[in-house]
Amino acid sequence: MFVLFLCNLSLAPAAASKNKVKGSQGQFPLTQNVTVVEGGTAILTCRVDQNDNTSLQWSNPAQQTLYFDDKKALRDNRIELVRASWHELSISVSDVSLSDEGQYTCSLFTMPVKTSKAYLTVLGVPEKPQISGFSSPVMEGDLMQLTCKTSGSKPAADIRWFKNDKEIKDVKYLKEEDANRKTFTVSSTLDFRVDRSDDGVAVICRVDHESLNATPQVAMQVLEIHYTPSVKIIPSTPFPQEGQPLILTCESKGKPLPEPVLWTKDGGELPDPDRMVVSGRELNILFLNKTDNGTYRCEATNTIGQSSAEYVLIVHDVPNTLLSTTIIPSLTTATVTTTVAITTSPTTSATTSSARDPNALAGQNGPDHALIGGIVAVVVFVTLCSIFLLGRYLARHKGTYLTNEAKGAEDAPDADTAIINAEGSQVNAEEKKEYFI
Repeated sequence: MFVLFLCNLSLAPAAASKNKVKGSQGQFPLTQNVTVVEGGTAILTCRVDQNDNTSLQWSNPAQQTLYFDDKKALRDNRIELVRASWHELSISVSDVSLSDEGQYTCSLFTMPVKTSKAYLTVLGVPEKPQISGFSSPVMEGDLMQLTCKTSGSKPAADIRWFKNDKEIKDVKYLKEEDANRKTFTVSSTLDFRVDRSDDGVAVICRVDHESLNATPQVAMQVLEIHYTPSVKIIPSTPFPQEGQPLILTCESKGKPLPEPVLWTKDGGELPDPDRMVVSGRELNILFLNKTDNGTYRCEATNTIGQSSAEYVLIVHDVPNTLLSTTIIPSLTTATVTTTVAITTSPTTSATTSSARDPNALAGQNGPDHALIGGIVAVVVFVTLCSIFLLGRYLARHKGTYLTNEAKGAEDAPDADTAIINAEGSQVNAEEKKEYFI
């Protein structure tokens, strides 16, 4: 009955169009290929720009009629009429499966019948990927092999690997056809050697496919790496000084977390427990002195292994405070009493002051010898100049005195008279003495 019904529907328009063969030569059905994701809805549309009331029909890849004009021919609840007119016949197929894929035909019942093909492509959605091959924990230096797999994609999906959002290119890729011979199973393998920097890192497998609408599916594996401790000693001050406190911090990292650290000095126990107090990972030394000099060692241990670090302590002296110094040389005065009284003016005192920037004292252990040497040189120079000038002055006036004394002997007739005249001159000179204060 169903086949007969289709035949009757097909013959009626054919008979009605016998007288319109000439006018139907310019009529052609127009269709378009359709791509839909598995489980989605496909819309098949057939249009005719010029139609003289000729019927349109849609049929599936098995050549079963789906719709003849607005009349449903195949009992399939997934197939519905969208629009039916002399110029268009559109139908919808919901909940599309992979078996619906194929070539659909739109027929225009002219003389002869004209057809147009539309290919329906169904995309197979890949399943959520799974990562295998990880066993926790992994020891530092071990070779790790991770495999990411996804099935049901059509066409075959693409798999990409990322570590901390950085893509890894050197991977293996394998594609296999599924049992239905329509979809594919895709797998990818990542090999790498782990180190401590990989601890806590997220390794991501990402599946890209056109059916996912730019929203890829991902699987993530967070790595747990066990490694031996790493140790570093950090002093509280870079320049420890005598009398000051010092704190040494033992910074240790490892997985599992290292046990409480062990402090030693010069290969033995701490010599002064009263001043050297261990608090957690810190060594507190109160009031440093020279006996604290030596090599301090911090050891950290976990279930994987042991590591240590050393710190050489050198206690420095507290720098002296250099004050401003003023040096005043003694005054030099010379007075000579002869026929002429001589008085020298006091020489100008030489004063040297050294004012130093307090910041310049940092890191020094004594006075500035260059400054003191300069001051001594100035004093010696001033003293020598004074002695030279005094000697020159005395030599000059000594000659004058002798000349005046000789004048009394020139006019004497004999030696006795000359002596008497000279003595008289001295007496007169004594009477002519002038005193200057």
